[in-house]
Amino acid sequence: MRPSKPITVNVFVVSPDTRSERRFDLGLRVGQLKNKLELITGIPVQNQEIFVLPSEDASEPVCILNDDNQSLGFYGIQDGQVLKVVDLNPASSFTGQLSDPSSVEKFELSEAEYAQKHNTVLAYKQRHKIGRFADKLPEEPKDTLPIDIPIGARCEVESAEEDFRKRGTVRYVGPTEFAKGVWVGIEYDEPIGRNDGSVKGKRYFECQPNFGVFVKPDRVKVGDFPVEEINFDDEEM
Repeated sequence: MRPSKPITVNVFVVSPDTRSERRFDLGLRVGQLKNKLELITGIPVQNQEIFVLPSEDASEPVCILNDDNQSLGFYGIQDGQVLKVVDLNPASSFTGQLSDPSSVEKFELSEAEYAQKHNTVLAYKQRHKIGRFADKLPEEPKDTLPIDIPIGARCEVESAEEDFRKRGTVRYVGPTEFAKGVWVGIEYDEPIGRNDGSVKGKRYFECQPNFGVFVKPDRVKVGDFPVEEINFDDEEM
């Protein structure tokens, strides 16, 4: 039993402004094909010249569909071939101008004219206070008071717990990367701190783990504070 011949063919249709893959009936006549190609390419039927190429980069056509009364099967059109549609009178159909932005007249507005319009992105940002039109946040107060906390001084840190003295030695005074303003780095006498002199991978001074802490200057009192031992033993069994 002989295999049945295909009744349709898949081809690529290319023109100056379009490229698409299409399926056509092999019984379709060239004149009928041109009517379909006008809708696809925008090239009028009377202006069309159709070349059949083996591929898009081929320079020599397999044939030219120049008889409107013949079918595609007559020309032996095969799957994967290219129908290259050439416009014989591009001036009348504007072929190629759709892909050439230089031929399009630009619409321009001056900055003053644009600012007067109410349906623009600029107006939307102004109404909703977005970007440069947003309300400016008040600046955080800076540490304006002179800070007389020398490095190496003994100190006591303000504590919320009554009769609990947090004593240590000042190891750092200055700005940090983890927060704005001036901070005081202290090495406690006992492991009641939060770090080892570093925060988020940035080191400011050296001390043992849990002996270091950073506090604001107003919580630090410098003076002759001797070392006090803190008893961490449990008083209850």
